[in-house]
Amino acid sequence: MKAAVAVAVAGSVALLLSACGGGGEEGGGGSTATGNYAECPQNLNTCNSVPADQVQQGGTITMAIEKNIPNWNVVSAEGNVFETGMATQTYMPAAFTTEPDLKLALNKDLMVSAELVNPTTIVYKIRPEAVWSDGTPISADDFAYSWKMQSPTKCPDCATAGNGGWDAVKNVAGSDGGKTATMTLTKPITDWQNYFSSGQPLYPAHIAKQHGDLNTPQGVAQSFDWFGKTVPTYSGGPYVIKSWQDNQALTLVPNPKWYGQAKPKLDALILRVITDATQEPIALQNNEVQVVYPQPQVDIVQQIEQIPNVSQTQQLGIQWEHYDFNLRTPALKDKALRQAMYTAVNREDIIAKTVGQFNPDVKPLNSMMLLPQQDGYTDNVTPTGQGAGDIEKAKQILTRAGYTGVGSKLVDKSGKAVPDLRIRYTVGNSIRQNECELFAGYMKQLGINVTVEPTDDLGDTTTKGDYDIIVFAWIQSPAPYANAQQTFLSSSGNNFGKYNNPKTDKLLNEAASSTDTAAATAKLNEADKIIMDDAYVLPLYQKPTLIASQNTVANIRGNATLSGPTYNSAEWGLRTGS
Repeated sequence: MKAAVAVAVAGSVALLLSACGGGGEEGGGGSTATGNYAECPQNLNTCNSVPADQVQQGGTITMAIEKNIPNWNVVSAEGNVFETGMATQTYMPAAFTTEPDLKLALNKDLMVSAELVNPTTIVYKIRPEAVWSDGTPISADDFAYSWKMQSPTKCPDCATAGNGGWDAVKNVAGSDGGKTATMTLTKPITDWQNYFSSGQPLYPAHIAKQHGDLNTPQGVAQSFDWFGKTVPTYSGGPYVIKSWQDNQALTLVPNPKWYGQAKPKLDALILRVITDATQEPIALQNNEVQVVYPQPQVDIVQQIEQIPNVSQTQQLGIQWEHYDFNLRTPALKDKALRQAMYTAVNREDIIAKTVGQFNPDVKPLNSMMLLPQQDGYTDNVTPTGQGAGDIEKAKQILTRAGYTGVGSKLVDKSGKAVPDLRIRYTVGNSIRQNECELFAGYMKQLGINVTVEPTDDLGDTTTKGDYDIIVFAWIQSPAPYANAQQTFLSSSGNNFGKYNNPKTDKLLNEAASSTDTAAATAKLNEADKIIMDDAYVLPLYQKPTLIASQNTVANIRGNATLSGPTYNSAEWGLRTGS
């Protein structure tokens, strides 16, 4: 699962790609919220909170994660997966964290401040007590190195998940004994708080220089690769890795040099790899794990409801499900065909037969740029008629475009039969399998034959373009302008279907480098309308997340962003008396 890759952990712009795994008024709460999570729909950032004196000293919490960790460099394309992102947040420092209410917040454990002092200068002030686990101060050197490893000029051979504004960084300079880092940009960046956020944390420069000359692109690339291949012994967060058993479990223990306000009370935090989501409720019931964060499915939600002394909640966040066309497929180069196909898709029907069965708050998503909880969200889908399930209108589009055999065996205007097409989904994901089968059923009514084919490697399939149509979800950061660049720019590695429109490239780049947020949002919506008319992506719905835990745990809550529940792992613990 790669993020910027598709839910994976996001790359530089913090965008993840989701192979696996609600809408309230204040950031969105799901309809299912029980026990310790009953207040989550109203209080996303504080639900399941327990005062420190009611959390016992010691104990172990084990959380299930659904994928192995193949690469430890979370800003790399290979390491940019959601599970790696959740792991790294327990030991990697970041200037900004993503909160459950879908907002970026200054990490006050690490930072005194981070300010945009003028449109092209950002000043980061690091807390004097902030150190790596070997005692080395966290400093401007770490900011500079973390810039270089993601810069397309400082390290062209660093295989990052995406750029997200790093090409606009001119320099990072230190002062105040290394406790102030000043970053200079070549142009304004609207989402400047996304730099050094939890999806693209700081890496230790003093360790990097042991594995490459940081003054050369080749040396930076060598250290970049070393971080990916090597299980971390360093930490700038509340925990440090004790052991890693490949495909089994990551065991973390408190970092003795942790400088943050909340000191971990657990003896150990374990992330256990359970790749079969259907086994997670069983592991929870058997006390093999105390926390699960699976993609919600009807059977899983119902099974968890039957487990005594377990609470659960759902949330709609910065994750959205969608169909994508591969524009390299010859037949799909025709805009009229794409428009007709998406017009035939019935999103209300899809939701009712999949996620709507366990979360009635899920509604069709009508933008690719913004979510309902974000300022500027505009319905740019409904006016196109796409997603409406209007078979007759879809047939009219085809007929007007010169197609024959509409409704039986579709033939294009040159007299060639429209070939069979493949739609792909992540193996073992029953919701996505249903979404593919429903898509094929809609297409059959137009005279198009679509075969359904699973993939066991979403990142590889999307990167190689080994599909005609595909369904997956993006997990993103609260940085819509950077997200849009990473997803839709013609030059982006995450633009898997190879959409190319100079008009939208111009609009997205202008939006991402604006000093006027309202104007930037208007440009996003303008680009959204163009892409929707081009019928490249059809957004389906905000993807619900599900967290469930035993009632003995405290201070663990959902976070429906690329950060996931481990964003506040320093506060995790077991309730006294449990």
